[in-house]
Amino acid sequence: MNITKQQIDDLNAVVTIQVSPEDYQEKVEGALKKAQRQASMPGFRPGKVPAGMIKKMYGKSVLVDEINKLLNDSIYSYINENKIEILGNPLPKVDGQESIDWDNQKDFTFNYELGLSPVLNIDISDKTTVDYHLVKVDDALLEKYLKDVRKNYGKPSNPEVSEANDVLYVDINELDPADGTIKAGGVFKSTSIGIDRIKNDAVKTRLTGLKKEDKLILKSKELYETAVDLGIGLGIDKETAETFDSDLQLTVRNIARMEDADLNQELFDKLYGEGKINSLDEFKAKISEELTTMFTQDQDRRFLQDVEKTLVEKYNPKLPEDFLKRWLIASNDKPLTMDQINNEFNDYAKAMQWKLIENKIIQGQGLKVTAEEATEEAKRFIHSQYARYGQTPSDEEVEKLTKTVLGKESEVQKIYENLYASKMLTLFKEKFKLNTKETSYNEFFGIKD
Repeated sequence: MNITKQQIDDLNAVVTIQVSPEDYQEKVEGALKKAQRQASMPGFRPGKVPAGMIKKMYGKSVLVDEINKLLNDSIYSYINENKIEILGNPLPKVDGQESIDWDNQKDFTFNYELGLSPVLNIDISDKTTVDYHLVKVDDALLEKYLKDVRKNYGKPSNPEVSEANDVLYVDINELDPADGTIKAGGVFKSTSIGIDRIKNDAVKTRLTGLKKEDKLILKSKELYETAVDLGIGLGIDKETAETFDSDLQLTVRNIARMEDADLNQELFDKLYGEGKINSLDEFKAKISEELTTMFTQDQDRRFLQDVEKTLVEKYNPKLPEDFLKRWLIASNDKPLTMDQINNEFNDYAKAMQWKLIENKIIQGQGLKVTAEEATEEAKRFIHSQYARYGQTPSDEEVEKLTKTVLGKESEVQKIYENLYASKMLTLFKEKFKLNTKETSYNEFFGIKD
């Protein structure tokens, strides 16, 4: 067998593999003998079908299979031995490839196109500046969080008069359009209505200021915007809801309100334990500390995104685009057109550019993830899952579940990716020059005021 490589340019090459009978004949004969031992045909005992008949029946397909296996093994061995960094996989070259006469030909020549990885030298130093956005824990954010805490730990009450955020418990009766009285056999439903969920402002106003046993008449479409809402709200079927257009009488049976919790010692003790927080100032300081910690993961995630964008723009690795487009079409399970590839290729190219840079950084900086680290990460994940439900797993459970997690290739890949990302995050923070910027909560998370 003879294998040669022709360098087309910095990003493309063609590998030529010349195959002769001594490369494949033994494997073909072995496969035919195996087929003979397994063959069962009328008139012959199992395994006794004549070799000539077996060769006539299966010779060509066996030859094709064995040569394909030989080619696949040979080209990847050649790539590995010569340390050729490729993108995608080798593609059989169609242009200029002579047709093959499998019945008579003995010597074969095959050409494969290679897309080559560009040469990259990534400098990881303070010569590169990257923004690091910090979420500013200001008074406005602190007050917003305090408001949420008070609401979440509030107490229910039953006020005398309804307000905009209350829930009304009402009886709803359908009215007779003829005289405005309760319709005999009409719709009746005891239900609850959250005033703040009503989209019609005029109806919201009418629902506030009500007392127990007060009555209010509303058109069904004022209370429920869609037929689906109306059907659920009144407990009627979809077909009836589609044409329902009656006036409704609401009779208030009760009013419910969630009173915000007071910022007092009782709340502080409930949240942090008795005597741990003893004043409003200490409470605010503790919340500010928690918010700062809580945003760290989001800040780091955005920082990594900014690093990716910065390095892709800075180094802009060149790609064998024509090759990659053809490889994407050839390797995809679903049929793709070149137009589809062209429409999505820019995003794919950016992702591949970053992957190239990422791999060079991992190699250049000697970053490694050990099996022990992966095991510990799996255990941390299991503990965190139990903690979400307020539980602590036993050592036996952790060991058993760790083996299960590490037995799944997709889970192992996620673990390694997360650990490499963590190591690169630490590296970037240490080596790059960080331009720290305080950003408001709304701006950081893209929330419109």
